[in-house]
Amino acid sequence: MKEFTELTLPRFLKYVSFCTTSDRHVEATPSTCGQWDLANYLKDELVGLGIQNAEITDHCYVIARLPAKQGFENAPTVGFLAHLDTSSEVSGKNVKAIIEENYNGALIKLGALSLDPLTSPDLAKQKGRTIVHTDGATLLGADDKAGIAAIMGAVEFLLKHPEIARGEVEIIFTPDEETGKGLPFFPMEKIKARACYTLDGGPLGELESECFNAWSAKVRFTGKSMHLGDARGKMANAALMAATFAVTLPRTESPEATDGYYGYYCPLEISGDVENAELEVFIRDFDKQGAEKRVAALELFARAVEAQFPGGKAAVDAKVQYLNMKEKINEKPEVLEKLRQAFINTGVEIRQKPIRGGTDGARLSEMGIPTPNIFTGGRNFHSRLEWLSVPEMAAASRLTVELIRLWAEGV
Repeated sequence: MKEFTELTLPRFLKYVSFCTTSDRHVEATPSTCGQWDLANYLKDELVGLGIQNAEITDHCYVIARLPAKQGFENAPTVGFLAHLDTSSEVSGKNVKAIIEENYNGALIKLGALSLDPLTSPDLAKQKGRTIVHTDGATLLGADDKAGIAAIMGAVEFLLKHPEIARGEVEIIFTPDEETGKGLPFFPMEKIKARACYTLDGGPLGELESECFNAWSAKVRFTGKSMHLGDARGKMANAALMAATFAVTLPRTESPEATDGYYGYYCPLEISGDVENAELEVFIRDFDKQGAEKRVAALELFARAVEAQFPGGKAAVDAKVQYLNMKEKINEKPEVLEKLRQAFINTGVEIRQKPIRGGTDGARLSEMGIPTPNIFTGGRNFHSRLEWLSVPEMAAASRLTVELIRLWAEGV
């Protein structure tokens, strides 16, 4: 594990120095320039390791192939994927990564915030281990730069240990995963992998092969403006219509009120004035029919709001973001079988659970390449309280190497 730590931690610290915050309000892919900076750095790093075929597409997808070891050229090609961007919910600029070697198990102050082992069992378990966190001014970026570091560490490990069996390995880094718009321009024609794995999970042992069905809805409200002194019976306030719609959504079916396999509605952003307003709503449900029922419910809520505001109009425009990857992954059971065997062989206890979110693996699974998700060691993603267990990131890198060996040897 020492070698995997040495191959991953310095990389992780370098990667988090790049500001790669994505912007869901921008339709272009990538949505921000900083993602290009990290993509170019990774390409150069891959070339420096001797992988001359590394390339960046016009939409900032980094793709490279580690060639098969002699004698294993006919083994299936397997892919490993992580994303370049970080969430826009918290600043990712000027990240100050603080390393706690041999963490003493005490409260960690992050300015006005703190990481408390008394309320975080996962943190308490890290006593005596190395963790990384920030000063509380930014997120850390373990989501998903820990995944990138684990993959890159595995690549260098394999190059340093040519005795390990490997077939062809595809390395893929994608933009804009956090916006849900990372794969519209994904170059499927360049991909040979019959199976792929995202490294975009959390605590040690996480194995995720199912996720939400996800919709995004823009609800647009059209009102009628009128002088406020003469508004009685004439004005329809679009801003108030949007607010009314938002509070109509069931509070018991919100992200903060649900867990496990329960879905939700989430009003994400509201804007507008008396004449025009807009509300963005995310819908999540593990059951596809359940998600479709929630979309239909938005139409009913829209009609109810219209009834309260004579002359006002509400229109719902809902679009699929990604679907539950479970069905596609189950069609090729060997993808999970080999992953579970890799867990066993590396001594990592499996903690299989659904993703209360999505990864690029969901979209890639829809496209025909089953792509479950693997832990990276990060916690508290999208937060100033984000932290990373370095031994767990190293374990993810080691697991990646073992998984590559299993695919090569057909075990």
